[in-house]
Amino acid sequence: MASATPLSRIALTFYTLVALIAFAANSVFSRLALSNEQAVPLIDPSSFTAIRLASGALMLALLMVLTSAKKRSTQDLATENRATKHTLPTQAHGSYLAAALLFVYAIGFSYAYVLLDTATGALVLFAAVQISMMFISYLKGHRLNVLEIVGALVAFAGFGYLVWPSLSLGSETLSITGLVLMAISGCAWGGYTLLGKGTANPLFATGYNFIRTLPLVLLMLASVWLLSMLMPVDPMQSESAGLAFHLSTQGIVLAILSGALASGVGYALWYQALRGLSANHAAVLQLSVPVIAAVGGVIFVGEQISVHLIICTSIVLFGIALVILAKTKHKL
Repeated sequence: MASATPLSRIALTFYTLVALIAFAANSVFSRLALSNEQAVPLIDPSSFTAIRLASGALMLALLMVLTSAKKRSTQDLATENRATKHTLPTQAHGSYLAAALLFVYAIGFSYAYVLLDTATGALVLFAAVQISMMFISYLKGHRLNVLEIVGALVAFAGFGYLVWPSLSLGSETLSITGLVLMAISGCAWGGYTLLGKGTANPLFATGYNFIRTLPLVLLMLASVWLLSMLMPVDPMQSESAGLAFHLSTQGIVLAILSGALASGVGYALWYQALRGLSANHAAVLQLSVPVIAAVGGVIFVGEQISVHLIICTSIVLFGIALVILAKTKHKL
């Protein structure tokens, strides 16, 4: 099979920058749609998740069709098919486990953003992804060196400082429920990322994984509908907003933007960028996502960035940067 054409520096920079902005945009879109600070949220978390995954699946399916059509026009199609005949079903087409983790990530993400602001949610999500991937690597036999241990401890200390005010008596500055949901979401995304590592065709793997989430989406919607019938709730109550359907035109548009553009196109561009990035460079670049999301929260959602959050973000990202640096040195 002919090797892929190397990316130019301009193309690599463009793909990377747009993809990172798309990742942060997911947090902004979700917070705009799901914020409980509005009289009535624009959309409920389950509907947002369903529309996001469905529109993402549709966009990725379109990209797969266009990619397949482009491949058919090349003269080495037969050679490529022979080279990938044995790897395509298990690698390029993803897996049901990966789809399940993708669904857990998406549903936890949506419900968490009912309770967390944009910057905090992005920080917790990103840190949980990195920490879970490091933990899974440890379970697989990767022994942590001193710098990795120090980095992990620093990151956990940053988390501790983040949640400490909320654990104090009488303090409700941060939702512990939201933190737990976003941490679960991040761990699921970390597992999903590791499952997709080294796939023969990441675009097709992601596309089929999105499509495989659709039965879970239908099951989720049926469960929410059943719960709303058995336990009628007031949609004005933020803690119960996820147990009743609520749709608005703005909410639907934001969910489509999150799914089709920030997730579908964003993931496709990120996979293009990964052709020219090492794993460590990719990890370092993702350190910018919580910062971009925080800026987006200030500009588009009107949120305030506290000194406490800035300090927490700096501590957590510094700890994760130490872990990434340790991995880089270990490979040299």
